[in-house]
Amino acid sequence: LKEENASLRSKINKLQIFSETQADKMRKLEKKLEENKIKEEKEAQDLEAMVQHVEQNLQLMTKRAVKAENSAAKLKQENALLQVQLKNYKAENEALRSGQSASLAAVKRNADLALQNLLTVITSSRSSIK
Repeated sequence: LKEENASLRSKINKLQIFSETQADKMRKLEKKLEENKIKEEKEAQDLEAMVQHVEQNLQLMTKRAVKAENSAAKLKQENALLQVQLKNYKAENEALRSGQSASLAAVKRNADLALQNLLTVITSSRSSIK
């Protein structure tokens, strides 16, 4: 009976040691799990901040592109207006050289009318661009 008690005590001691070892392993694993969870949360926050930064950059680039497109459209309109004016001035010079004052008045009226029409188109297109 004493031997059996000693054997059982030995088994109990071994089981207690094993249980403590398992409990230590469990605590270490729980600690590691918590550390990993914190690390993942930080990485997620960093990633979210990076995504927001990229989105802000995209919005800024989009605004710049729209501004550049509007500027290009405005410059094209101004160029077209200047081309019409140049053509009209050339016609006016030619008319002056040939001494046709009567036709000069008609050319000037036509040029003024063309300029007015072009200005109307430019004004309406500017408002549609905005």
